[in-house]
Amino acid sequence: MAQGAVTSTYGLDAAKVIAVLNDVVATEVVCWLRYTRHAISATGIDRAQVAAEFTEHAAAEMQHALRAAERIAQLGGEPDFDPATLAQRAHTDYTTPDEKDLKAMLEHNLLAERIVISTYQEIARWLGDQDPTTRRLIESILEEEEEHADDLTDLLAI
Repeated sequence: MAQGAVTSTYGLDAAKVIAVLNDVVATEVVCWLRYTRHAISATGIDRAQVAAEFTEHAAAEMQHALRAAERIAQLGGEPDFDPATLAQRAHTDYTTPDEKDLKAMLEHNLLAERIVISTYQEIARWLGDQDPTTRRLIESILEEEEEHADDLTDLLAI
């Protein structure tokens, strides 16, 4: 009873899944930070449209981090939001292109989304049928990350 949602039929090592999810938390927090910084610092003629998209994406990234953290807690783990290790655990970088270079900001964020998409596809395959709840969580986040990549691709056509 003390293991909560983790039953004897759980197909994976919960500690490994928790570690992977903590990397997801770190990745999403770094993405939130990057999008937020870009939204605030962006300048230029297309600033309003691009900054609005960055702000929207930042909010989604924070929700992704919180959803992953909640799953960690369900699995009996502790979400790791330690600022000292976020950058090392994240799959993407925190970049700060020149504030006047909206194209570079869009490209940096698109690259990060592509890395996240690839990583989350790999995580979903690894989880397989052994942890369908976590797999569905990762797949739903993945779907939103793919939408972000589409949005950024559209903005790059400005």
